Amino acid sequence: MPTYIKLKDGVAAWAEDAFTTVADEEKLPRGDVIISLERFKTEGDHLLVEGRSLGVRLEAGEAVEDLVYDLPRLSVIALVFPKFKDGRNYSSARLLRDRYGFKGEIRAVGEVLREQAGHMVRCGVDAFEPYDGSTPEQWQAAAHRYRHVYQRDSDARVPAFVERAQ
Repeated sequence: MPTYIKLKDGVAAWAEDAFTTVADEEKLPRGDVIISLERFKTEGDHLLVEGRSLGVRLEAGEAVEDLVYDLPRLSVIALVFPKFKDGRNYSSARLLRDRYGFKGEIRAVGEVLREQAGHMVRCGVDAFEPYDGSTPEQWQAAAHRYRHVYQRDSDARVPAFVERAQ
């Protein structure tokens, strides 16, 4: 079973992936799957009625708003980072957590580098398929590299200006 890095209570560890990522042209296997947004629009209700745990893969530039109605029924949102310079899905993660209250797993996939760890965690990402071969220990260190933050975000860390005021 493939593995990925899961961050829980600030601790990163390998986790076994119970989900199978399925391309649009592939036949659906049994069990829990992650499918594209387009496939979800056509087959999602049927798959959810079957009792599967379901995840949706959002490409950079696809609208999170297309999933709002179904978010309570989804287990995973896999945000694709096609290039490390493409940060559009940081906004998607933030919208999922803060505006729409998504409680499931937000997984970063694609060209995911550990230098991005701190920013991804701050936006609400809690699972990673690292592109650079980094380990959970390296990922955890990168995610917590800086003690102070300067603005509020999805991770609920206290900003430096609030610490100073206390």
